Amino acid sequence: MLSFVLACVVPPMLLSVTATGLLRKWAPAWGLVDRPGPRKVHETVTPMGGGIAVWFSVVTPLAAVTLVACNLVPGLSLNDLLPAAVATELDLTNLNARLGLLWGILGGATLLGIVGLIDDFRNLPWGPRLAVQGLVAAGLVFGGVRGTLFAPSPLVGGLATVLWILVLVNAFNFLDNMDGLSPGIALIAASLFAFMMLTGTPRSHWLVAGVLLVLSGALAGFLFHNWPPAKIFLGDAGSYFIGLLLATWTVVGTFYEAGTGSTGRHVILAPLFVLAIPLYDFTSVMLIRLKRGQSPFQPDKNHFSHRLVDLGFSRRNAVLVIHLATLVTGLGGVLLYQVSDWLAALMILALVACVLSLFAILETVGRRIQADHLSDPIPDERENGEGQDA
Repeated sequence: MLSFVLACVVPPMLLSVTATGLLRKWAPAWGLVDRPGPRKVHETVTPMGGGIAVWFSVVTPLAAVTLVACNLVPGLSLNDLLPAAVATELDLTNLNARLGLLWGILGGATLLGIVGLIDDFRNLPWGPRLAVQGLVAAGLVFGGVRGTLFAPSPLVGGLATVLWILVLVNAFNFLDNMDGLSPGIALIAASLFAFMMLTGTPRSHWLVAGVLLVLSGALAGFLFHNWPPAKIFLGDAGSYFIGLLLATWTVVGTFYEAGTGSTGRHVILAPLFVLAIPLYDFTSVMLIRLKRGQSPFQPDKNHFSHRLVDLGFSRRNAVLVIHLATLVTGLGGVLLYQVSDWLAALMILALVACVLSLFAILETVGRRIQADHLSDPIPDERENGEGQDA
């Protein structure tokens, strides 16, 4: 298994490190830069386009494997690329259908990436962007990316999947507001999901895990350039691409297998646990904006990371805190595979809810203290024992 993981992670990571380095040089000449502004935390003009490097580093190795799997590379077969243990376990009977689904998802993610890239250049209104996201999500559902939620009607699963995709695409876009934040959370989530697909289910899901590991490698390589202080930004192209991949592969990935008896239906909560922090940030920001009478899609500095900075955290520490919180809730998702019933699963759910509630309480108290300090009148100098000249 280790050889499979390394084979999936190392090539895209090296590609990403190289491609992102090149984008750092080329982006300014293309006019693909992010300038400082009142809603932004960076203070210097910074190249964007890191999402292009992530896209290239994901698509290239997957395209190479697809060519080999379709026998389009003379003298090379898929069994030659895979470790022996994986090759013997891998079921290739439905390979063409699964490859079709893979490239349908990559096509949808690429389309959203293009929309995000246009937005990086021209600042598109949120309406057209949301419309394209909805069309892509609906197209993927009709193409077979559909969660069942154990509901008798496929319509329920289809609508829930569309909503899931829309929320996660925008959640990762919302998180792209500080150096290393969105790609770091995506790296943690993709790695945990891949771990579940390889070790949590009765049989390993090599294709789903492989794609998630390729994404993890590409993100790790990008973070080499994006870790605070960032030398290049992900941009909407990257956050849309990452968000769609994670949203769809958490639906395609089989967390629960009926009839195996090894795990219960409670494991379907795993994606919610792993992605609890992006969902918390998305929900809290939307509520803050609506409470203030603002558009839900009006950019501001009310995100989870901004609120931690307002409480006194440095930007780097705020990012690290959110990464650690993501790891804590994500490990709760991994732990679901070690318990056998809903009662134990609900205890883990309560644990995750307590973590999120703790952050919410600390944020609320901190903001009130800060607001009280700002509203305090400036003290008279004489009240502090200092007289004035007559």
